[in-house]
Amino acid sequence: MNESESDNQHNQIISMLLFFIKYRDRKRSRYSKMNQEEYIRSLFAQPDEILADVIKSIERQGMPSISVSPEGGIFLTMLVRTANAKQILEIGALGGYSGICLLRGLRGEGHLTSLELKQEYADLAHANLKKAGVGEQVTYRIGEALDSLGQLEREGKTFDFFFIDADKPNYSNYLEHCIRLANPGAIIVADNVLWHGRVYDETAQEDSTRALRAFNEKIAGDSRLESLLIPLGDGMAMARVKEK
Repeated sequence: MNESESDNQHNQIISMLLFFIKYRDRKRSRYSKMNQEEYIRSLFAQPDEILADVIKSIERQGMPSISVSPEGGIFLTMLVRTANAKQILEIGALGGYSGICLLRGLRGEGHLTSLELKQEYADLAHANLKKAGVGEQVTYRIGEALDSLGQLEREGKTFDFFFIDADKPNYSNYLEHCIRLANPGAIIVADNVLWHGRVYDETAQEDSTRALRAFNEKIAGDSRLESLLIPLGDGMAMARVKEK
């Protein structure tokens, strides 16, 4: 190899190194601007036109933008499918985002019972589920969730999967009802249990924060459950009801 060829090879190596350094820095810059939630979402939450339309419908109606996170919705679908659930109970319908995610996890036959305080929320949720092609697999019960849960118990209903995403002060009460309504091995999931980090901030003493702390302690320590808190979205608590 003569001196000219050696110089060319050297220059090529330098150019390649510079290219990879620039590529590495671009990736590092991209990810360094993300938090944990954004990083997970960028990898796993692919664009979903149906769910995007649900979010838009909620905004048009002036309803609160408090649907489960995109990655949380994917997690719900996977859990329902893995558990082979047939009967699902949802506490808090809002605009139907979580309802669609739950029903997507069903294998063939199955049904969602959704408890919602407000008729207008249930109407929007049902309309969105119909657009998603799962409107025939849901029944809405309107009114205070605790009243509906008591009625379900009196009717002898049981469920394989539960999703709690409603008023935070009643989370512990909802958990107790879910356990009583659960088939052996049923899965219970609750959203927002980290409450934007306030549950582990000792200075935060709002009623909702204190209620969620109590709920987390209850679901963690209840001998009837196998449980874990997963830092997905705003935190999701998951429990499996033990066989008696």
